[in-house]
This record gives sequence, C-alpha cells and structure tokens, in this order.
Amino acid sequence: MYEKEILALQKANRMRTREIFDDSLIDLASNDYLGFAEDKSLFYDAVKYVEQYRFHAPKASQLVNGYHPVHEMFENYLCELNGFESGIVVGSGFLANLSLIEALPRKKDLLILDELYHASGVLAAKLPDAEVCYFKHNNAQDLEKLLHEKSYKRAIVAVEGIYSMEGDLLNRDIFEVADRHEALLIVDEAHSSGVLGERLLGIFDHYGIMPKANHIKMGTLGKAMGSYGAYILASEEIITFLQNRAKAIIYATAPSVFDIALAHKAVEKTQHEREELKTALHERMNLAEEIFGISLESPILKLPVNGASEALAFKDYALKQGYLIGAIRPPTVSNSMLRIILRSNVETALIRKLLSALKEKGV
Repeated sequence: MYEKEILALQKANRMRTREIFDDSLIDLASNDYLGFAEDKSLFYDAVKYVEQYRFHAPKASQLVNGYHPVHEMFENYLCELNGFESGIVVGSGFLANLSLIEALPRKKDLLILDELYHASGVLAAKLPDAEVCYFKHNNAQDLEKLLHEKSYKRAIVAVEGIYSMEGDLLNRDIFEVADRHEALLIVDEAHSSGVLGERLLGIFDHYGIMPKANHIKMGTLGKAMGSYGAYILASEEIITFLQNRAKAIIYATAPSVFDIALAHKAVEKTQHEREELKTALHERMNLAEEIFGISLESPILKLPVNGASEALAFKDYALKQGYLIGAIRPPTVSNSMLRIILRSNVETALIRKLLSALKEKGV
C-alpha cells in the first residue's frame, strides 16, 4: 500500500529506522545532556520515593483520579524554583506543545511561531480556529512587524529556549517585543532546561528574566533530566484554562508517576551540583572552538555536510570509531548536518578524539 513512498524515502537517503545500539558506544547523539539517564542513584532514589504510596501508576486522566501526590509536589517544586504561579505535568513535550497551541488560540486570535519551531507545535498550529503565521527565525524585528500590522483579539507567540537543531539561543529581544504587545509568550525550554542559566533552569534563568503573567514556560523531562514527560508553568489563570480546554491534558492518562518522581530527583540534583555540571558542560563546549573554531551557546554542535549520503557516511565512520552521533537529514532540517551532543559525563579526551578525527576527514 505504501511501497512507492517507502522506496522514494530509501532512494533519497531519508529512511528512518529504529535500532538498538551497542552499550559500548560513546553516546554523543542523545539529548541526555547531563548523563542522568545513566545515573542509577537517581533511579533508586525515585523507586524509594514512589514505594511509599499505595499506587505507583496514574490509572486515569488527571481530571478523573490520575492526579498523584508525586505530580503535585513536583509542580509545586518547579513553580518555587522558576518563579511561576502554577504548573501542570504533561505526558510528553509533544503533548505539552499540543496542549498549549491547540487550546490557547481562539477565534480572532493570532498565533505566531518562529519558523524553526518544533514539529509538534507546527502540527498543533493546524488545529485552532485562529490566524497562524511564522516570523523569521529569532528575528525580533520581524515579530514586531507582524504584531504591529496584524489585527487580533489576543496574540500568542511560540519560541524555543535553545533551538534543537541549530543549537542557538532565543533572542532576548523577543521577550521585550512580546511584553510590549501584551502577547502570550510560550517558551519551549525542552533543550535549555538543565543546560542554561546560573541555576541551570533554562533561558529565563540565563537572561535573568522574572516570569510575568503573559509568560509560559514548557519544559521536557526526557532530555537533560533523564526521565520522560513534561511540564507547563504559567499563571494560575492559564493553567486553569488549560486543564479545562486542552484536549491532550483532559483526554490523556496522567503522566507516569515513576517518571515524574525520577525527574524530581534529577532537578534536585541539578540544584545540588549545578557548579560542577556547568563547568563540565563549558569544558566540553570549548572543544568545538578549539577544534572547529565554532563558539557554542549550547552543548549542541552542528556540523554542515554535503547532503544526506555524506551525513550517513560520517555517521558510519563515527560508529566504526566507537561513537554514536546524529546524521540529521531533510525534512527534519533543510540541509543535512551532523548533530553532536557534547554531554557533560563523556570524558573531554574522548570527545576531543572524535572531533579531531572528523576534522581530519574533512567535516
């Protein structure tokens, strides 16, 4: 039924497959920025945390009886850390984006997304009965122009703290533009929470921005926190609205109790060990400048290549050297590239060895 489509993907070197990789490979492909997915002490701490309760699974939607004390305590902890009024846990970052972008824009509203916003938000933007448009990547002037020229009841702007493929940071001026126009600002901190800021809390923390009533922070737990799930932090009004209107919250089983417990322990660890974690990240990020002359803003190293075939060839080369890296191809990105995550728990000597080898190979 789909033979021709699959064949076309194969011919274009765009075929995606699932694979279980050898544990001995040095992982520089995953979003496990801090190595928490390998930290057994966090796992055992989470087990003890969950064991004290009668039930360890959510069993139902949060709006029925799936809301667990573990959920509530994590939400309260995140609000206290990040300075938001209220929060809600969600099953995944994809569901969090779906919740926000499907529910918040109403009729006569305007939804504006950065042109490089995550695919989950782009998909969700097809759902609301509102005008949808995109502004040039990280361009505060283009956003300002759209907000000035368009007619709307409410404006909702969606951006990312760190853009997952580019590795660049959200332009600080975008906060000022959104505030000046009283637009709701959704900040997807999937790749910035746990990585940026004095307290490793993300882009708000990095810029020293105190949350306002029009600010919404979404963060995931399956990246730097080494778990699974997501959260939304906002004003009490916004959270109340979402739990009454966001279909991905209302009609989905509540997030895994264990995964939320694991994330809670992980966030606590970032606060207890933040100086060591920041130092480790910066040491590894400095290797990109040392070897490639690239000054990084995040642990995401993007290396352009000449097409999908070359991206796959370099990935295979890295595999033979004992490393796992990302070969990112269209349509995920417009131009093929290698995506290398400079994880804080991988020894700098090992990272230097791979980067030097890729440099010698002509990347």
